[in-house]
Amino acid sequence: MSDFSLETGADGVAIITWDTIGKSMNVMSDQGFVDLEALIDTVLNDEAIKGVVITSGKAGSFAGGMDLNIIAKMKTMAGDNPAKGLFDGVMNIHRLLRKIELAGMDPKTKKGGKPIAAALPGTALGIGLELPLSCHRIFAADNPKAKIGLPEIKVGIFPGAGGTTRLVRLMGAMAASPYLLEGKLVDPAKAKVAGLVHEVVADPLAAAREWVANATDADCVKVWDAKGYKMPGGAPYNPAGFMTYVGASAMVNGNTKGVYPAAKALLSAVYEGALVPFDTALKIEARWFTNVLMNPSSTNMIRSLFINKEALEKGAVRPVDVPDQKVSKVGVMGAGMMGAGIALVSAMAGIEVVLIDQNQDSADKGKAYVEAYLDQGIKRKKTSPEKKVAVMALITATTDYDALKGSDLIVEAVFEDPKIKAEVTAKVEAVVGQDCIFATNTSTLPITDLARASKRPEQFIGIHFFSPVEKMLLVEIIKGRDTGDRAVAKALDYVRQIRKTPIVVNDARFFYANRCIIPYINEGIRMLGEGVAPAFIENGAKMLGMPLGPLQLVDETSIDLGAKIARATKAAMGDSYPDGVVDEIIFWMESEGRLGRKSNAGFYDYDSKGKRTGLTQIIGDKYPVDSSQPSLNDVQNRLMMAQALEAVRALEDGVLTDIREGDVGAILGWGFAPWSGGPLSWLDMIGAAKAVEICEHLTRTYGDRFTAPALLRSLADKGEGFYDRFSQPTAA
Repeated sequence: MSDFSLETGADGVAIITWDTIGKSMNVMSDQGFVDLEALIDTVLNDEAIKGVVITSGKAGSFAGGMDLNIIAKMKTMAGDNPAKGLFDGVMNIHRLLRKIELAGMDPKTKKGGKPIAAALPGTALGIGLELPLSCHRIFAADNPKAKIGLPEIKVGIFPGAGGTTRLVRLMGAMAASPYLLEGKLVDPAKAKVAGLVHEVVADPLAAAREWVANATDADCVKVWDAKGYKMPGGAPYNPAGFMTYVGASAMVNGNTKGVYPAAKALLSAVYEGALVPFDTALKIEARWFTNVLMNPSSTNMIRSLFINKEALEKGAVRPVDVPDQKVSKVGVMGAGMMGAGIALVSAMAGIEVVLIDQNQDSADKGKAYVEAYLDQGIKRKKTSPEKKVAVMALITATTDYDALKGSDLIVEAVFEDPKIKAEVTAKVEAVVGQDCIFATNTSTLPITDLARASKRPEQFIGIHFFSPVEKMLLVEIIKGRDTGDRAVAKALDYVRQIRKTPIVVNDARFFYANRCIIPYINEGIRMLGEGVAPAFIENGAKMLGMPLGPLQLVDETSIDLGAKIARATKAAMGDSYPDGVVDEIIFWMESEGRLGRKSNAGFYDYDSKGKRTGLTQIIGDKYPVDSSQPSLNDVQNRLMMAQALEAVRALEDGVLTDIREGDVGAILGWGFAPWSGGPLSWLDMIGAAKAVEICEHLTRTYGDRFTAPALLRSLADKGEGFYDRFSQPTAA
């Protein structure tokens, strides 16, 4: 069976319906292009057919885009000369969409073409918008929940099926930039205002059919094919257009620091394409799209940010023999910022919430946090008053533990103190049912130790939320030594309900995320103590694609928290503790009251409103900048390897059991250079042998903490990568 079908009405208007078999939303495949072209040929060659409407058989959506599993494999499927194979494949797509666009018209007079319209029942993304953009008119349903746009840049590629060329010629480079460079998505009404679609109607299929039946030759000529066409905003060779591209280049390089190849390639395709005729511009777009697909960054980003992320969200690591563990009522212990955030995301997902704190004022304050968030959402038109009423009705703020009766999940988010957590555990278990799962939200305390306070350790698990809960996408689930499969399944099903991405790790100090991010912070502080210029450290990190430099990151998380973690770690590790030099700086900062953003003083200075004003000079007085600075390579390799080697050790130690979780967790949890696909993907990208070579240099120069793990050496010796040795299925 085909994903595309054709039906012709008595009015002579044909309807091509796209209905991908076995999918809730249409996605394009290689065979889909073949089948669509066969139907387009039928339409163009049948004199009885006046024109055609392309629509969807899926209620509420047109298409979600290209099947990224196919894009991820395109390079390996392209033969012995992958660049040529990719280019030819992309040009074949351009040829089909250009066939739709010209629709059989005379190439000189632009007359005699058959009108082709797109009727969008709802969401149209990626190729789901590029296909309509090649049609002569686009009718979208008046569906405010629908999203229309080109989100490819978010997964490391750019719109390569003509979307880049057509959108720039339709809107101009400046107006198109949010949709191309940011992947901005809009509802149909805003899409019409922007010029992405022509009409927003109640019944797009009926409206499109009527338009096709009455369209003229002039209606079928796209603006860029019309005589006398001029690009909106100006071409690059006139003064206005020239300044647009100068500004765009500065913006792209400022935002990406040069490490995201797709953004730079997109801008090159736009600039070069704007200098030449339309069909030549499509070839230029195909060339740059091929360039991006040949870059391992795009492969890694697609694999981690789409394929692996989606697999984890669909239960790739869920225990298979445990029935559905959907949460109906959750008790949240502690109404501070973390507890309030957990209550918020739970209630937003339709789960009944009991929010408990020591006193009623604190509990009410936690509920007020939820209300304030929803009020902001109403102001920004992200939610509705009706949704607010429904969410607030689900939350009970109280001090009464009896209110927890009937809960099937408890999430404890009290102070990071084992004694307090033990007391809460005992009180909760005295009230809740025997089947209730107890989860502790902790970022550092071993789950196995905390589970000793529970009468049912097999039902005790760690759920580590990242702050702020409502914004951070990752949730780290930690199995204690005695944690059972049902507890794991419950945690995973709950995380799915609140629409976040889970990773499951085994219990060990700092689990996975903090285990990797603390060495990154410490390496930055250690360099500062060595006399490396603070700006060099911070900018070196940002040029790697890290969202925050290590000094800014510790300011954001608070320096006194860092000091607390350092003391606890030192007490646990004794003589083997490696970070004494870092502690000297952290403890001095703490003694000076420079606790980071929360005290308006840290490694950065802040104004009275809490806005960063720059790196502080006070640090330089205590730890002066050395006249001799290391190379940028050394600074960046130290920062990257500090994280990546810890990820390898977590895999060696069995804390990580799935390399997909290592990469996805790193990007979503602390922002590890998303262009790389994650720490294990980055090591694969540079090659294990090169990684070992870097480690040996860093070890000789900076210390044993950079010693290459045995696993990395083994991969280097055998010429393997992590995804060669530990490859996992790509679907749940």
